[in-house]
Amino acid sequence: MTPIIETKDLTIAFGGHVAVNGVTFSVQKNDFKSIIGPNGAGKTTFFNLLSGQLKPTKGSVFLNGKEITNLSPTERTRRGIGRSFQITNVFPNLTVLENVRLAVQSQAGVRYQMLAHFGKYKRFIEKSLEILKLVLLDNKADALAKNLAHGEKRKLEIAMLLALETEVLLLDEPTAGMSLEEVPAILDVIKQIKAEGNRTIILIEHKMDMILDLSDSVMVLFNGTLLADGTPEEIMNNETVQNAYLGGLYDDNAS
Repeated sequence: MTPIIETKDLTIAFGGHVAVNGVTFSVQKNDFKSIIGPNGAGKTTFFNLLSGQLKPTKGSVFLNGKEITNLSPTERTRRGIGRSFQITNVFPNLTVLENVRLAVQSQAGVRYQMLAHFGKYKRFIEKSLEILKLVLLDNKADALAKNLAHGEKRKLEIAMLLALETEVLLLDEPTAGMSLEEVPAILDVIKQIKAEGNRTIILIEHKMDMILDLSDSVMVLFNGTLLADGTPEEIMNNETVQNAYLGGLYDDNAS
């Protein structure tokens, strides 16, 4: 079976520093894969290569068997890759519903027209409300995005990715900056998306209980290289992985 997303010998160097070094991996359609590793391991850089924010020094990226290495982030989104960032990226002065509706319209190829009748956009609104229900934000549809709590903004960002009908969701630390009280809500959203069974999710996260609960497989990066790839149980019992995390072999202050 052709993986939905795959890399071959993916490498990027900044000057003399190799941030991602020859990483070859693949994810099957509708699987849930987590990427872990100590600080400075290259996780976010790897995501930037998958989503097109960075171009590799060498190596290739494939989506559904077709090479996308040289495609822009926008084109990759059109092909089905959606990326969330550690910092939320929403339109603060629009309502929650309007944020999602604009994404739905964008996917449909319909530009906003100031004088168009409200009813013209009814189907977009209905779809937007369905998505908001999935991410547990339907009760906040009329709220301005800037007035949402941090965790709610993360849910809205995920809703906007879903509105773009992305096949692959790249979630970069979706619980970053959240209070302990906010984490269960975003966890519920990710579980709901997984339960739908029609999207592939690749997650960067530091919370190991979350990773063990959600993941079909876990990939470990260490100093930019692929250290291990297997089931959550295999990774937790992997002595090399334990040494990388616990043996003091890395600079915890690296970015």
